[in-house]
Amino acid sequence: MRLLLIEDEPALQSQINQLFSQRHWSVDVAGDGREGEYLGREYPYDVAVVDLGLPQMSGMEVISQWRKAGISTPILILTARDHWQQKVEGLEAGADDYLTKPFHPEELLARVNALARRAAGQSSSEIVAGPYRLDLGGQQLSRAGEPITLTSFEYRLIEYLMLHAGKVISKAQLTEHIYAQDYDRDSNVIEVLMTRLRKKMDPNSELKPLRTVRGQGYQFVVSDSGAAA
Repeated sequence: MRLLLIEDEPALQSQINQLFSQRHWSVDVAGDGREGEYLGREYPYDVAVVDLGLPQMSGMEVISQWRKAGISTPILILTARDHWQQKVEGLEAGADDYLTKPFHPEELLARVNALARRAAGQSSSEIVAGPYRLDLGGQQLSRAGEPITLTSFEYRLIEYLMLHAGKVISKAQLTEHIYAQDYDRDSNVIEVLMTRLRKKMDPNSELKPLRTVRGQGYQFVVSDSGAAA
């Protein structure tokens, strides 16, 4: 999953970046509103966390510009505790949720995860498909109750595919969502990760949950009954 953080306080930037990076999120950080507004228009994000008190362009203006441009990225705003009117204005401008400072890191994580699930049409904190269970909170994949050990990038990849189960996802989309930096992005690595995931998830090639759709991308296709779709 890919997060855009627009926050001008270095300490808070670092805290939030570390919080989500440790949980396999790809995080892009902008220190002012103008840069953040640009990133939000240019790249696809699963969620954006926007501080309202930003230099160069206010968080409110960032949100307004995105919504006018038809950008539907879920947005969580950060506000000062006593600025209740900002919360109302932010929500009216198009934000989806808010959190007041100071906040508990785990609450921010829970709210952002909830926004990402809602945007993907997934209300539960876990995804179950056949013998596979993906615990989004604990970030653990299992098959028939047996944990499957994944690297950070493998987890990001299967999480995105399972959140969008049944949809064909292109290599370009996958690289955009699992890598934080442009220079890290290599679509050829996706093929390597997919090979590893197939071996770990389906060592005997019984279910074939990860399909390659030639010329288009990849698809997670296991049904609830456990049979390949």
